[in-house]
Amino acid sequence: MNLTRTGSIAVVAVAAAILLSSCATNETPSGGASTSALSGTLSGIGSSAQAAAETAWAADFQTANSGATINYDPQGSGAGRTSFTSGAADFAGSDAALKAEELATVSPLCAAGTKMIDLPVYISPIAVAYNLAGVTDLKLDATTIAGIFKGTITTWNDKAITAQNPGVTLPSAKITVVHRSDDSGTTQNFTEYLSANAPAVWDAPAAQTYPYQVGDAAKGGSGVADAAKATKNSIAYLDESAATGLGIAELKVGSSYVKINAAGAADVVAKSPLADARGANDLAITIDRKNTDANAWPMVLVSYLIVCNDYKDDAKGALVKAYATYVASSAGQASAAKAAGSAPLAPDLATKVAAAVATIK
Repeated sequence: MNLTRTGSIAVVAVAAAILLSSCATNETPSGGASTSALSGTLSGIGSSAQAAAETAWAADFQTANSGATINYDPQGSGAGRTSFTSGAADFAGSDAALKAEELATVSPLCAAGTKMIDLPVYISPIAVAYNLAGVTDLKLDATTIAGIFKGTITTWNDKAITAQNPGVTLPSAKITVVHRSDDSGTTQNFTEYLSANAPAVWDAPAAQTYPYQVGDAAKGGSGVADAAKATKNSIAYLDESAATGLGIAELKVGSSYVKINAAGAADVVAKSPLADARGANDLAITIDRKNTDANAWPMVLVSYLIVCNDYKDDAKGALVKAYATYVASSAGQASAAKAAGSAPLAPDLATKVAAAVATIK
């Protein structure tokens, strides 16, 4: 579906939007004509984790900018990066920053001699979500999660699980693991966490494709969520926004079990360094997966907006810049938090993102 609306919100308050579809129509509610001079169409492809936030950004932007249409198709992070680097999409959403080999190429949409950049715009905890009748409180450490998702822990009453959950009645039923079938930034972040915290069990390198032949596979976060909800005794990893209707395990961080929380995820990201050797305006983050601060949630994903620093088409560059300005703004971050439960960018990171966005042309 498409959404384009007019309204009286000031242009500075709203400068971008994304829509979960591939075409657009205009509708004009009461409230007067837009004061925005922005116009044109952008097409983006990418992260399904960003879906709820992108819907909110779309409604905001298109309320203020009747002449602009921004389409977003949540095919997954890998599809987004591939589409953008090939020139099939004007921007990408990705839960993993561009790889070194991707940075070595440049989208044909970018001006000659310029580059693509990663802008962190969405921070969310990854949930270990389960469908287990009668169980509303489940605690798991990284080693146990690794064993379950690798397929070495196969029943719910395995001693590795029961030892962490005294007083909880766990069935002898077989565990059904549900994981992503597509190239996924959520998988990248999940496997990074397990590689860092349970290396003796999780012996595959962190990757955007699921490394083990176990359980059931589904495409996209919504596909994984639907499969887990439809399958008794299942477990899955999901962006928290997609885990509604499922139980969410507490995660052992240091010596304590922590309930999933966006603030703890944001704090981990805020304390993590930028990746090395990325160049000016590229803000890829190397997440500290071993952070054990109180209430920390190191099983976190940072989702990026990937764009050209300089577009061949000046009008397209101006619209991308306007879109990115709103998404990274305090208003855009608050809108995403309300819609998706994500964590707003910390002030220092928000300042860095705003400075990088200001260079887009």
